[in-house]
Amino acid sequence: MAENMSLTWLGQAGFLIESKASRIVIDPYLSDSLAVKYAGRMFPHRRMQPIPIQPSELQNISLVLCSHGHSDHMDPGTLPGIAEENPDCRFICPESEKSTATERGVPVERFIGLDDRESWGGEVRVEAVASAHEELACDACNRSLYLGYVIDFGGYTIYHSGDNVPYEGLTKRLKAMNIDAAFLPVNGRDSYRTQNGIAGNFTVSEAAELCREAGIGLLVPHHFGMFNFNTEDPQQIENVLSASGLNYIIPSIGRSYSI
Repeated sequence: MAENMSLTWLGQAGFLIESKASRIVIDPYLSDSLAVKYAGRMFPHRRMQPIPIQPSELQNISLVLCSHGHSDHMDPGTLPGIAEENPDCRFICPESEKSTATERGVPVERFIGLDDRESWGGEVRVEAVASAHEELACDACNRSLYLGYVIDFGGYTIYHSGDNVPYEGLTKRLKAMNIDAAFLPVNGRDSYRTQNGIAGNFTVSEAAELCREAGIGLLVPHHFGMFNFNTEDPQQIENVLSASGLNYIIPSIGRSYSI
């Protein structure tokens, strides 16, 4: 098993994962780019939590993973700073979003594009798993728009789903991959948000059920506490997970946890 593994929640779906051999970042949103973009509109995207760290302060990063093209997962206010500070860092993104990623600050020579079931092996091994946000979707070349990643740190394996809801075949596939920890969004979904262009995610109960059925030992919920129109009450998360029988960590922004 990998030793000295830790996670730090960066807010929304963002995490810093550290092992003895590598430091990777997943879906970092460390700016106010969405508040600027949506100022004065129906959903102004003002932060409920402060930015915990500036992008340029993330150092010795070997790998950044972006699950899809939404700006709170592939942020033009964050990626350039990480790229500049970490000249050897590579960026794994959906191949379907290559142009978006490079427009938002990913150096093209350091871009690694993946599609569903494709993998990359470097200091860690990463396999892409299609996600449904709220539906499975592909581009004109039939490449998945939304991905999750199964990341093997050499004996400890995590699954970060990006934005996702349950879909047929997901549980069976994950169960076969012997995952130790799942990082899942729990802000749920409803017709009001969907009708206004805010695609949803797992509910807390759905996330817990996925972990139980796939034999995943640890659940780390996320995608709450960032925007007031698209969140979940932390007490409700605690209530559901405390009754689930699962091991779980409900993270606090900027705090590190051993896993």
